[in-house]
Amino acid sequence: MVFASAMVLAVTLTACGGGSGGSATLRDRPSTSTTSTSAATTAPTPAYVSYIATAKSTVAKVSVYDSPDASTPSSEFDNPWLYDPTDPSTKVPQVFLVKEQRDGWVQVLLPVRPNGSTGWLKGSDVTITPNTFKINVALGAHTITVTKADNVIYTGPIAAGATDPPLPDTGKPTPTPTGEYYIRILLQAPDPNTVYGPFAYGLSSYSEALDQFAGSDAEIGIHGNDDPSVLGTDATHGCIRMDNAAITMLSKILPLGTPVDIVS
Repeated sequence: MVFASAMVLAVTLTACGGGSGGSATLRDRPSTSTTSTSAATTAPTPAYVSYIATAKSTVAKVSVYDSPDASTPSSEFDNPWLYDPTDPSTKVPQVFLVKEQRDGWVQVLLPVRPNGSTGWLKGSDVTITPNTFKINVALGAHTITVTKADNVIYTGPIAAGATDPPLPDTGKPTPTPTGEYYIRILLQAPDPNTVYGPFAYGLSSYSEALDQFAGSDAEIGIHGNDDPSVLGTDATHGCIRMDNAAITMLSKILPLGTPVDIVS
């Protein structure tokens, strides 16, 4: 599956290699922290700690610069970004995964093509919070592992992007792209019996095999399933399907901005 873009005005989640779609609603995201924390500390930072940059509510557009020395931004992100224009409660703040902090600037991973793009934000535009959760996806082993600090809180089987043979509707391989990404949005399906299962995470990743999917920009997601027999196989348009009970549990605890490492 590849997600219908969360940036379009009217969004319908489309089927991931079969099954029916359906509109999705936003799930209240778990709180990350109410305290701004600098990544630069006097004590060594544990390797399991990442940092999330959340755009402040007073910032209507998040400006992205190519470097801290750039005089003008190279792009902007609306903040908050509206998922469902008919429901103002579905406004979601822009979140980014922090790569580096330097003298009032923050380098972040961007939710744009090409995958892995980075940019610099003004530190005054965002709140930085620490995060000890992490998701690791091993495509060859067909497993997803979620950790909190050094502790594994879940590991289980997944379905990944189809390679050989490809899905009939595309006629070409649609592998899940590897790399470092992060959770950008959490959706709750109105009908948990569709291909998405009860919940779906939209990532900062995009299909590298498809430019568009069902009229959208082919965003990659992690979601539940309507057929657990596909877990452990390559059967999607690029997304990651997982156990429904597990993603329901994770929906209650993982903050937006949680890093997702996808490896071969």
